[in-house]
Amino acid sequence: MSKKFFFAATAAIFALGAAQAKEVEVTHWWTSGGEAAAVAEFAKAFDATGNKWVDGAIAGSGSTARPVMVSRITGGDPMGATQFNHGQQAQELVEAGLMRSLENVASEDGWRDIVHPSSILESCEIDGEIYCVPVNIHSQLWLWLSNDAFEKAGIEVPTDWNAFVESAPALREAGIQPLVIGQQPWQASLVLQNVAAAIAGPEIYARVFNEKDVEAVNGPEMEKAFAALETARELASGSNVQEWNQATTMVINGEAGGQVMGDWAQGEFAVAEKVAGEDYTCLPGLGLADIVSTGGDAFYFPAVDDPEMTAAQEELARVMISPEAQVAFNLKKGSMPVRGDVDLETANDCMRKGLDILANGTVVDGMDQVLSADAGNQLADLMIQFFNQPEMSVDDVKEGLISILEYDS
Repeated sequence: MSKKFFFAATAAIFALGAAQAKEVEVTHWWTSGGEAAAVAEFAKAFDATGNKWVDGAIAGSGSTARPVMVSRITGGDPMGATQFNHGQQAQELVEAGLMRSLENVASEDGWRDIVHPSSILESCEIDGEIYCVPVNIHSQLWLWLSNDAFEKAGIEVPTDWNAFVESAPALREAGIQPLVIGQQPWQASLVLQNVAAAIAGPEIYARVFNEKDVEAVNGPEMEKAFAALETARELASGSNVQEWNQATTMVINGEAGGQVMGDWAQGEFAVAEKVAGEDYTCLPGLGLADIVSTGGDAFYFPAVDDPEMTAAQEELARVMISPEAQVAFNLKKGSMPVRGDVDLETANDCMRKGLDILANGTVVDGMDQVLSADAGNQLADLMIQFFNQPEMSVDDVKEGLISILEYDS
């Protein structure tokens, strides 16, 4: 073979690869330090395929980002892939024929055999076909505590919600905010979710949110949960931050005793180089119950008339659920992988707690899995109103919750 022919052939191969490589814009709302570090792992893995991840981060959390994403898709300017939470957030887009099925990829690669628990993948399934790739399991049922804050206050780190409540006066005396909750409405909704699951219990939680049983809302178990909700409002009095990660930073810095937040808070502790069990304490189920929820994130792919983009979308889906990317992404995100067959030797204390409960404890559905997007937004608005208006009673919350459940039935 002549050198001239060799170089010509090599150039042709590289030209073919360049032609096949595709830029894929990926929209998401992961903009905090821990989130950005995690999503960079997906970008790196996808770029290694010869394609190009074009980052389309939208600041302001899902409630801000989702309308922008939906508007682009319905307006004829779709991205290559977009984040939604597990559940019903993209259902109308799928039913309108605007999102492509991933059934061929899911079937070829055996997703139904590797995704655990199966309810995660079922959240992606509509009319028997898979429309999204789940990338993590986020439990919203955690209480995060600053060990430094309790040391400053001269008291032991609490082991459960009841002890945390008892610690509040000492924290206030030391100039420390007992409980910090930001002004994003969904943060307030998380508090209701936590007290319902951990205090009313998983069976009542399922009756209220899965079955939309309004009688359960007025039952004695939920009375205890509503009492805890009122206590949480008292402990959060004085919170003056907006974003969830700003609230987490207060816990990291010892300016707040605790935060009720999903396990994505771990990513912020990791970026701050804090060690679970030493610098901070994580209590699943408020320390009252071994319970996790199975919320999380998934990526959907708009339908496009472009074979090269379609091929790149399938490549991205395969990358996101690959064992290597699952480990790299979730270790930085603070979430649990959706695969049950990955090696997590480097998982920290909090992730191990979550994985153990996922395997052996009690699991409930996340709010995004049991409520429509509209009902979820209504609940979030109701709860932030409750936290911001001391004159609003728990009876008002009950009435509002019942109305939302009836609307969503």
